[in-house]
Amino acid sequence: MLIHLIILIPLAGALISLLAGKNNQSLSKNIALLGSLISLVVFIYAAIQHQAGNTELLSLNKPWLPEMNLALKFSVDGISLLLIALSQVLIPLIILSTSKIEYHKSHLLYALILVTQSALVGVFSAKDIFLFYFFFEAALVPAYFIALNWGNKESSKASFKMFIYTIFGSLIMLVALVFLYSKGQTADMDALISTAEFMPSGVQRALFWAFLLAFAIKMPLFPMHTWQPDAYTTSPTPATMLLSGLLSKMGVYGLIRIALPLSPWAAEHYSVIVIGMAVIGLIYGSIIAIKQDSIKRLIAYSSFAHMGLMAAGVFSGNIEGLQGAVFQMLAHGVNAVGLFFVAKIIFERTGSRSLSSLGGLNKTAPALSIFFMIILLGSVALPLTNGFVGEFLMLKGLFEKHQLLGIIAGLSIILGAVYMLRLFQKTMFGESNELTESVEDVSGIEKLTLAIISGLVILMGVFPNVLLKVSEPASEALLNLLAKI
Repeated sequence: MLIHLIILIPLAGALISLLAGKNNQSLSKNIALLGSLISLVVFIYAAIQHQAGNTELLSLNKPWLPEMNLALKFSVDGISLLLIALSQVLIPLIILSTSKIEYHKSHLLYALILVTQSALVGVFSAKDIFLFYFFFEAALVPAYFIALNWGNKESSKASFKMFIYTIFGSLIMLVALVFLYSKGQTADMDALISTAEFMPSGVQRALFWAFLLAFAIKMPLFPMHTWQPDAYTTSPTPATMLLSGLLSKMGVYGLIRIALPLSPWAAEHYSVIVIGMAVIGLIYGSIIAIKQDSIKRLIAYSSFAHMGLMAAGVFSGNIEGLQGAVFQMLAHGVNAVGLFFVAKIIFERTGSRSLSSLGGLNKTAPALSIFFMIILLGSVALPLTNGFVGEFLMLKGLFEKHQLLGIIAGLSIILGAVYMLRLFQKTMFGESNELTESVEDVSGIEKLTLAIISGLVILMGVFPNVLLKVSEPASEALLNLLAKI
């Protein structure tokens, strides 16, 4: 039973960072990095054992309030295993990305990042609906305070808007979860799922829309996305990385783990409506991204568009769409963190995020240019990069579900190439100016971080089956459950 250690180690690291690194940013960062890496190592060992058949290491079932039939129940399947892996890999990279800048109260910043790591593991492994809800909310709090305390002067308003949106959705979800508990007298997900198909259609409708609202806000999904562009743009880079790379995946995971299996009839009945919303957001986000002058805002709309395609894949109702959505969560997490890290590097060296004021960086920062191109090609789904596999599978699954919506969604490939290549051309090509002519190239920890991210982009694209085989049994199990309806 190592799952509790994987959750508790980052919390211990957060506490030590708070106490020991109060007046020393380097020490607090190193403590946080060490804590996140220890948790990663323990997880890797447990994951290898899990795939070999020893599933007990990543499961826990202890009574909490027996008289209320509530338990501390954790376990993982292939889908949750991959998402825990994503969080365990990206958190150390996010910590490394802070190496070139001094943060006030840095010990608090790193502690909040580690709390997020712990909460994410809880979200992706909880098998009790109230335990899931607790970690789902706990993961939001650190990102809110990071954005509030280390963002620019506009981030306070954007952070509050994000907080109000997500809390509203979460309260609606809590009402739905309490209703489920009151009917079944259990909070055990597996027990609730086993009886979900027998719920009246009217009850399923209400539950489905409650769950969809909560998870659509978190992703976000059109039209519940209006908090996202400002939050991503004004937040400090660590918060933006957490939001885009990891916290948004909780929304997609919630659809897979909660919305579909706990309201299966309604999920199928309204699937085309949800896919339509997702495709509208996909095309809308892509078009708006093309018009952006701010690097961070462009990446924010790109992220929003990608989340729409993931939602469409989840509701396609076939193995290709679902597997594509799972894989794309991993790929998008890696790519989003990489893109926002590059945006951070460019801003730190030039003082600008405006595409119209940049250019010629490939001459002064060739290594940055190469890493940027690799990550960007993953984002535009070039074959043999991580973005291709997920997008191909999702579009194939979507086309099988609804041909017209599949064709419309396919336009996003062209639009994505337009705004991403424009981003690269405006920053890296052209003539240098007073902002870019003396820019220092990446080196040291920055180069290491970008090399790891770029390596993941390539490795995931060349060897996708390594990951797809992990999630396939869980995806098939969910589809078999839905097929009974």
